Amino acid sequence: MHHILEPGTFLAEWLAQQRQPAWRAKAIRRWIFARRAASFADMTDLPKELRPHLEAELQIWTTSIAKHTVAEDGTEKLLLELHDGQRIECVLLREGERRTVCISSQVGCAMGCVFCASGIDGVVRNLTTGEILEQLLRLAQLLPATERISHVVVMGMGEPLANLDRLLPALATAQDPEGFGISQRRITVSTVGLPKGIDRLADENPGYHLAVSLHAADDTLRTQLVPVNQSTGLAEVMKSADRYWEISGRRLTFEYVLLGGVNDSQEHAASLVRLLGGRAALVNVIPYNAVAGLRWREPSQGSRERFLEVLREAGVNVQVRRRKGARIDAACGQLRRLAAQT
Repeated sequence: MHHILEPGTFLAEWLAQQRQPAWRAKAIRRWIFARRAASFADMTDLPKELRPHLEAELQIWTTSIAKHTVAEDGTEKLLLELHDGQRIECVLLREGERRTVCISSQVGCAMGCVFCASGIDGVVRNLTTGEILEQLLRLAQLLPATERISHVVVMGMGEPLANLDRLLPALATAQDPEGFGISQRRITVSTVGLPKGIDRLADENPGYHLAVSLHAADDTLRTQLVPVNQSTGLAEVMKSADRYWEISGRRLTFEYVLLGGVNDSQEHAASLVRLLGGRAALVNVIPYNAVAGLRWREPSQGSRERFLEVLREAGVNVQVRRRKGARIDAACGQLRRLAAQT
């Protein structure tokens, strides 16, 4: 069976073989993305005799929901099982009028960030374009008909810039008025900082918001926390980030996970100020979310406040990410690991 969400002309060709008008492809896409149809049988304005043929030869879904958790703050998380038995996670966050989804780009992750649950077992494989889009569809179906996804962050499992060949077509559908119709300016791609990937994104499609995960402001500490830094180095990461900013005109975001007793001192904050060097960037400070089985701990409230004070006094634009969904293990990779252990 052919996965209808994968890019290509298969649907149009199949419809032509069935002697159906070409515009039916648009109608089917509208049912899937705008009307959130769960099956071809739901597409009530298609010819009645066509629907069973669609069900038999094409498929909307290749995933199943292995676990669905809901937090008190409205955050919902899905653990999806893929066709090969692998599992990924995606999250719906509600805040005011915003309906933000956080999606994965790979099964696992090869970047090896030592405090991250996603990469503990390494990377298994890239997700396909269809599997990326299915996360959006699954999360959209959690919303009432009067609501729609407003923002997308590719900040789940995996390193997005290591799977651009499949991610970019999925994000194109996310923006397409006949897809999800989400403004490109409301789509964020998060990266550990792969200079070649950042450069490719700058050359091919620089309209996305770019978030670079730093976690340390000197190469020695960053290589300990983010092993891939050994082959890149902060200077190259910042150079590529600056080029992206010049080409896109979009303000950069730098992510910094605060680890208690590791990178949360006032000296670490001062180093970060020096690294940023007056750039018009936003620093997103994320207090660590404890993961069972890992030795890292959350920063104390005092160390967190002192760290933030150094940044703010230096004129750095900083925000602290609120922890949402902590009680449902919403930090990426946690639910997948817990499910594997039970």
